[in-house]
Amino acid sequence: METLPFFEWLDTSLLASIAKSNGGVFAVVQMFHLLGMAMLGGMVLLGDLRLLGILMRDIPSATVIDNTHRWFGYGLALTLISGIFMASAVAMKLYYNEAFWAKMTGLGIGILFVYCVRRPLLSFEHSSINPWAMRCLAGTSMVLWFTVAASGRWIGFS
Repeated sequence: METLPFFEWLDTSLLASIAKSNGGVFAVVQMFHLLGMAMLGGMVLLGDLRLLGILMRDIPSATVIDNTHRWFGYGLALTLISGIFMASAVAMKLYYNEAFWAKMTGLGIGILFVYCVRRPLLSFEHSSINPWAMRCLAGTSMVLWFTVAASGRWIGFS
């Protein structure tokens, strides 16, 4: 599927006009984007480090995972909504940016991993899951989300 027409539309949309002409609005939205990313990344780290037995060992892992998953969802929603607004301001630049596509690919894989692998697996009683499977799950999760963060950061350098 060709995405160029979508990026051309986004670049000329009302959203892009607002983003391009109101630096203050853009800065506030960027602040919410950073807040969403901090929530998302923080919840990934808290949950995965608990699965590895490094943090909060006195709290049942299922409790930590349930609480972090809820806040992960809030962070993801905030990040996606604010990210679309920010992308509208530089849509054509992003279309030709390889780091952007790396981030979007990683983000898609990360979201699928959370909702199609991690969440279903962790819906079982944690004591019934092989400890090595838990470690692999946590390690994979951290690598995926680090890749999203690193490629997102690289967008500014490319």
